[in-house]
Amino acid sequence: HTHTRTQTRPLLHACWTLAIDTPLRHLHDKVQSAHSNLHSHVRHHRARKAEPLDDVTMEFQPDQAALQQVLQVLHLSQDPSYQTQQQVHQSLVQLNQFPDFNKYLAFVMTQLKQESDAVRTMAGLILKNNVREYWERFPPEVQHYVKQWCLLGIGDPVPLIRATIGNLCTTIVTFGGVRAWPDLITTLLKFLEEADTNIVEGSFGALARICEDSQQEMAEIPEMHPLLELLLSTFIRFFAHPIPKIRSMALRCCNQFIISQSTALMNHLPDFIQALYQLAQDDNPAVRKHVCQALVMLLEVRPDQLMPQMNPIIEFMLICTADGDEDVALEACEFWLALADLLLLPQVTEAHSGAAVCKVLEPFIPRLLPILLRGMRYSDIDVILLKGNEDDAHEADKISDIRPRIHRSKQVGIDDDGDDTDGDDDDDEAATDWNIRKCSAAALDVLATVYQDAMLAVLLPELQAVLSSQEWEVKESGILALGAIAEGCMAGMQPHLPHLFPFLLQSLQDPKALVRSIACWTLSRYSRWVVTQPRDSMCLPSLLEQLLRSILDNNKRVQEAACSAFATLEEEALQELVPYLPHILQTLVAAFQKYQHKNLLILYDAIGTLAESVGSALSHQEHAQVLMPPLMERWQMLKDEDRDLFPLLECLSSVASSLGHGFLPYAKPVFDRCVVLIHKTIMETQMAMQNPQQVDMPDKDFMVASLDLLSGLAEGLEGTIEGLVGGSNIVQLLVLCMQEQTPEVRQSAFALVGDFAKTCFLHVKPMLDHMLPILAQSLDPMYTPVCNNAAWAIGEVAMKIGPEMAPSVPHILPQLIMIINRQHTPKTLLENTAITLGRLGLVCPAEVSPYLGNFVHPWCVSLRNIRDNNEKESAFRGMCSMIKANPVGVFKHFIFFCDAVNSWLQPSAELRQMFFEILHGFKNSVGEARWSQYFNAFPPQLKTALQQNYGL
Repeated sequence: HTHTRTQTRPLLHACWTLAIDTPLRHLHDKVQSAHSNLHSHVRHHRARKAEPLDDVTMEFQPDQAALQQVLQVLHLSQDPSYQTQQQVHQSLVQLNQFPDFNKYLAFVMTQLKQESDAVRTMAGLILKNNVREYWERFPPEVQHYVKQWCLLGIGDPVPLIRATIGNLCTTIVTFGGVRAWPDLITTLLKFLEEADTNIVEGSFGALARICEDSQQEMAEIPEMHPLLELLLSTFIRFFAHPIPKIRSMALRCCNQFIISQSTALMNHLPDFIQALYQLAQDDNPAVRKHVCQALVMLLEVRPDQLMPQMNPIIEFMLICTADGDEDVALEACEFWLALADLLLLPQVTEAHSGAAVCKVLEPFIPRLLPILLRGMRYSDIDVILLKGNEDDAHEADKISDIRPRIHRSKQVGIDDDGDDTDGDDDDDEAATDWNIRKCSAAALDVLATVYQDAMLAVLLPELQAVLSSQEWEVKESGILALGAIAEGCMAGMQPHLPHLFPFLLQSLQDPKALVRSIACWTLSRYSRWVVTQPRDSMCLPSLLEQLLRSILDNNKRVQEAACSAFATLEEEALQELVPYLPHILQTLVAAFQKYQHKNLLILYDAIGTLAESVGSALSHQEHAQVLMPPLMERWQMLKDEDRDLFPLLECLSSVASSLGHGFLPYAKPVFDRCVVLIHKTIMETQMAMQNPQQVDMPDKDFMVASLDLLSGLAEGLEGTIEGLVGGSNIVQLLVLCMQEQTPEVRQSAFALVGDFAKTCFLHVKPMLDHMLPILAQSLDPMYTPVCNNAAWAIGEVAMKIGPEMAPSVPHILPQLIMIINRQHTPKTLLENTAITLGRLGLVCPAEVSPYLGNFVHPWCVSLRNIRDNNEKESAFRGMCSMIKANPVGVFKHFIFFCDAVNSWLQPSAELRQMFFEILHGFKNSVGEARWSQYFNAFPPQLKTALQQNYGL
């Protein structure tokens, strides 16, 4: 969750494109008549001498016949029938060819108050849409007219008109900024002093939107600082206004400048904070909500300013978190998230550490935790919206229930246990927005991370009462809380889990679907504990049995939660799942027959994760015969342009890697279709670039997902993929993909270059003159995933081409040395860069070794913590070759080389001998006395290990 606020202003999509089915035969004539009259009037009006703009009420006198026809079109736009809307749309397109049409729209919106609010609002929304699309093409007199009538109409008695005008003002400001309309803010500030409440509210509405959209411009441009100072001091003064809505809007305006830490606001910060304290007792919920927002943002950017009053602020937030108004409660609950984040910082300011803040909050924990627990309960409206009590597995999904799927490109390199991989940010409650339930659970999660087991003394008695409640909504919130504290309080929870685990398993059979679904999630949070229990405890088989049963639940929400929980368990259990594969596969295949559209996508993910977790154990023929038919049935069913191909492609990529040669019977149709998808996307891209006005750019995710599946095939089929590659034009297409502008395409293309280099180098080699320069140019750490895959692919190519790599080394080596010495380079990129440097040194030691001193230190540090594998061995053999060619290059950093050597648990005999020769060669070269002095300075653990393993 971020603190970026959702825009609440009304948006005009296209008022005339609403779908309906009542054709009006005579409409076309009326629309054409309106167009004809307006066209005639515009020509007549333009023929006259331009009149002065001083009096905006006299400058434009609309032709009454044309005005009536415009009104007729606006009236007809209220008709939702499809035929009407299509004709109105066509008419408006024609009318927009005449700039004075926008004067008519402004005139109707602001002056024809006898018209209905709907017609006037529609005129304003169409005008706003035109401003957004064509403002810079408006003649100056039209721009002037629209601006002046925006200001004159800002106090309209109709709230919807005032809001529309406010939106129109900020839309105009987006062109050229606030400075392009110099009298706007000063005029609105004057309007704030008017006695007419409508004018004050309308002006504040416009100012709020301008501050929201243009605060950065006002804060960064020096000449605007005096105006901003005046604005903020005025807003703070209006905190005391007798009308609650105006107090709320004034506070909303000020809040826009907190996160950016505007200098003007910082100058007024003491007054602003003092005014916030006074508003804390306001009886208006909207005011209290904005007070909470302000305090949360101040806590993020200037906690030092709140520390002196932190106790009363916490008291206020406790009250607001339990407020009956959900908006107030939600904003207040954000405070605990922000405060918990602050507690995790080692130093807030010189005077206030995270530990100090922790002590301030600690006395309030016994009051806070019960409030958060209550906030985690579903409301009646939530239950209705989520359809939490239905057996709905037979109902087809609505399109609105299915979120767009974005494919993630493949990142390759070190096969290590690091934490650089992307996490899955999918929300387990996609059906609802961010709410008090989710915020309370998130706050409890972060507080558990801060206070850990110390929190349990307060929380467990509360949880015991909640979990034993006969009200399912209360019990469900307790199960959610158990999951929320799992990570932070795991050590303290372990003694209680033998009793809680059976309760959670039993909850998977609760009559209420929402209880079953949350039990799935909470059990997944304790997956690591389950996997570490003794075999005779039967924890893992019991959980597996119940989760697999829940995967086939009759409620779609439970199916989703169970699939996601099973995927988490798969990642923890890994090979422990192998004995249960027949039952697992039977269940997952049965789910294909039961699941609707949305959950099928999650099922693909569970199958892909299973393949990655059990690896080659899935390659047994009996497993492939169960799993592959339903996957291939879906593969054949989906059309090339169907976005559901993305998760299926991802799934098949993992399955192909695990099945290995067992995937061979299915390989050709999958391979051929991937090539077709890539070729089709390339052709559509070329057409779109040649005719950008007529042809839309294709969705590159089809290309990315296809490239990644081909990588999976290469990894699984190994050398047997050579026949498929040789019988296609995929290598030529791959060169085009490597030059794509879309980074994700290049990222996946580079991964496939490396995979093909390993498995079918015969077909890659003829294209290396094209590939290697592209790879070298892509060694830019600003695009980390692309750079990472390019570096890895270069290393794979080097291992195949050997000394023939020498001509390319001068173009590649400087970039690799720059990357490995660069500050804040991601761990995975450092490791892959180091591996490739080592491999280049292995095949071209004469070309690389002269530069050894420029990278040996970070090289050793980068590779000391990765586990033993073939890639690491090839890199170290390369380093040894470079040291033999240039021993001086490692002299200053020899202790780091010794430490890297010691990171090996079981080096091969060849590599161990290379280490032995270098270590003893260095010792002999410096002499016994100097070596003894040098070696005695080593850390004791390193010194002992080298003595035992290499006889130093």
